[in-house]
Amino acid sequence: MNDCVAQAAHPAQVEPDSPAWMAVFSLAMGVFGLLTAEYLPASLLTPMAMDLGVSEALAGQAVTVTAVVALFAGLLVPGLTRGIDRRVVLLGFSLLMIASNLLVAFSSSLAVLLLMRILLGVALGGFWSMAAAVAMRLVPAALLPRALSIIFSGIAVGTVVAVPLGSYLGGLYGWRSAFVAAAAVGAVTLAFQLFTLPRLAPSGTARLRTVLDVLLRPGIAIGMFGCVLVHTGHFALFTYIRPFLESTTGVGTEGLALMLLGFGAANFVGTLLAGWMLVRYPRGTLVLMPVLVGVAALALVLLPASLPGQALLLALWGMAFGGVPVAWSNWVARAVPDQAESAGGMVVASVQSAIAAGAAGGGAMFSFSGISGVFLGAGVLMLLAALLIALRVQVPRTEAGMGVALHL
Repeated sequence: MNDCVAQAAHPAQVEPDSPAWMAVFSLAMGVFGLLTAEYLPASLLTPMAMDLGVSEALAGQAVTVTAVVALFAGLLVPGLTRGIDRRVVLLGFSLLMIASNLLVAFSSSLAVLLLMRILLGVALGGFWSMAAAVAMRLVPAALLPRALSIIFSGIAVGTVVAVPLGSYLGGLYGWRSAFVAAAAVGAVTLAFQLFTLPRLAPSGTARLRTVLDVLLRPGIAIGMFGCVLVHTGHFALFTYIRPFLESTTGVGTEGLALMLLGFGAANFVGTLLAGWMLVRYPRGTLVLMPVLVGVAALALVLLPASLPGQALLLALWGMAFGGVPVAWSNWVARAVPDQAESAGGMVVASVQSAIAAGAAGGGAMFSFSGISGVFLGAGVLMLLAALLIALRVQVPRTEAGMGVALHL
């Protein structure tokens, strides 16, 4: 989701003489920790719902709450903290991540759990909106692409590791243990950041008005709407992936963890493939990725259920969505090359609103028509999003080489 923020960045006017690589790696750890915490409920819905005495659809709103709060935090936190050392702000985000995970682990009801997920939403939205701007101040301009690829590699690693590991730990020790483990990751991250992040005096941030001005530029609003639709469809699917697999094939905890691991590995491969494809087919890549996800979702419902077949379709889905954030990062970089922080806030708001809409819409569809309805509806949405992108979204032409998106 958030590779878009990285690609939108441009070098700051004042750059350091030498790179602070350890600080860069500490930010990558922050990305991994936040992504792990955000996605954990997707792999733990069934045991969370049983333990708290609620439906899986209600338990899925742990994702919705975090995303809604992150949406507003991404737009507001950078401006509200404009007078504070950015090092202090980043350390505060790590503290919020630790507190949220620990308090979720010891929550006695769904209401308490959702309140604790608000803390994570603040950390998540604030971090994503500021990460690229901070990276500009840690390395010289010539090394910025490398620094950003390191920082946002936490996304790929988290996608491969977080969800299957959460499912595995939840099966062995209960769902609460997975959140305790996420808090431990946050504690290690905080310690590393304390020793490696330099002082970063505040230097002014994008205001909400600037974000709105960028959104009103010709072609930007329809492009961001396409981005929102694609992410909404994906997260409606991804939030309810565990109940779907359990209800169709009866897969156990270990089998589920392996299938999700395959999804994450394919997602990583898709990220690499998208970087190559975007140089040659920027528009085609934007269209192809949601088409593949939509086809995989519909096939999961309409074809006879079998473990090998579902594993292959999950891998196709994971590979296709791995290219989605990279493709949209490329589009944002082409369309808004002069407003890095404003584009960052805009993308955070767009993607987090999509996560909230996907989780909430998927929950409503789950309650109304069952888990198959979620996958049918989201699959059709992905195909409609691809059609909108093909017909309405413009990809600006730039100099050769600008089409290369950040990837590992």
